[in-house]
Amino acid sequence: MKIQERTGAGAGRSAAPAQPSVGDRLPTPPRERKPALAALAVLLILVGALGATMLVLRAGDRIEVIKLTGTVQAGESITDDKITSVMVSEDSGAAFVPWSQREGLKRLQAKSTLYGGTVLVGQMFSAKSAVQQGKATVGVSLKEGQYPNNIKPGDTVAVYRVSSSSGGGSSNSSSGSSGSSGSSGGNDSLLVDHAVVSDVKASSDDVISSTNLPITLTVDTSDAPALAQAASNGEVAVVQIPGN
Repeated sequence: MKIQERTGAGAGRSAAPAQPSVGDRLPTPPRERKPALAALAVLLILVGALGATMLVLRAGDRIEVIKLTGTVQAGESITDDKITSVMVSEDSGAAFVPWSQREGLKRLQAKSTLYGGTVLVGQMFSAKSAVQQGKATVGVSLKEGQYPNNIKPGDTVAVYRVSSSSGGGSSNSSSGSSGSSGSSGGNDSLLVDHAVVSDVKASSDDVISSTNLPITLTVDTSDAPALAQAASNGEVAVVQIPGN
């Protein structure tokens, strides 16, 4: 009886399902590799590197040119306070003026009014010998005492008609009808209140000091006829005045 009871008890225990141990886990399937995604990632990296390289190469093709920061009127020249430098593409096809040539550009004048923000090209400028619209150049020959000793190109002067010393007493005494009509109201009269000295022909040291001094004046076209007439008679004197 005891043997049967033990056997029955053992049989009952063996009938219960065995529980898995705590440390055991179900096996996981191996991960699936995706070579297409890896190739795409490598391709993207290469494209990014190529783009960066192109940007560096294109940056090397850019040049420094002149850009206006203020208005330059027709006939004027650029100044340091009206220009700045900007970078542009060298292969743009436009004849931009390089920043390194700004000093040479100062010796030229604008053909027309240029406004701030304009990137300058060479065709916008010409030599300063060109006369502005509404202006005229008149050559005069001045004797010693008819001009300041330190007169130079760029000076602003007023021009007066004076009595000619070569006319003799007869021409001066004969009423103002012979000679220029401008001297009938007085020996000295203002011809031009604002003229610019364009050129002065410097005399050499061996020239006698009494030799006439040829100078070129830039005046308004309305003043040119009277000035030219007085200059032909040797009746011109200039006085230096403050100017721009």
